[in-house]
Amino acid sequence: MQITINSKLRPVAPEWQEETLLNVLREHFGLVGTKFGCGTAQCGACTVHIDGQATRSCIVPIQTVGTRAVTSIEGLASKDGLHPVQLAWLKNAVPQCGYCQAGQVMAAVALLNKTPKPSDQQIDTALEGNLCRCGTQQRIRNAIKQVAGERG
Repeated sequence: MQITINSKLRPVAPEWQEETLLNVLREHFGLVGTKFGCGTAQCGACTVHIDGQATRSCIVPIQTVGTRAVTSIEGLASKDGLHPVQLAWLKNAVPQCGYCQAGQVMAAVALLNKTPKPSDQQIDTALEGNLCRCGTQQRIRNAIKQVAGERG
């Protein structure tokens, strides 16, 4: 079996077939930006994109990924630099402890791809399942609005 992760086709060993996407990303491919939080898809720390949709990787069995494209936080940046959402995160000093940030960024990118000019309510709804105990939700909203404003 092979899966596409961050635009690269990667082999999945037969002994990994019973593992979650999160575990395969972290333990077998060294993509540790995606975090383990709760293991039950409740906190959002493990959020990645599968075919552009924000998805909790801690509950996705690797064998169900199939031919769909997986993007982790490491796959957002391009050869030209960080993704605009990552840049806005830095400019707005969003990270504090940083643990939830990869999941927050991935959820924000998925939102902006679907809704280029989201309202506060749309932002709150899209990110409500991504927990941040440091209380940076207002900075997160500001960063998302900044990127939306820069897009035109």
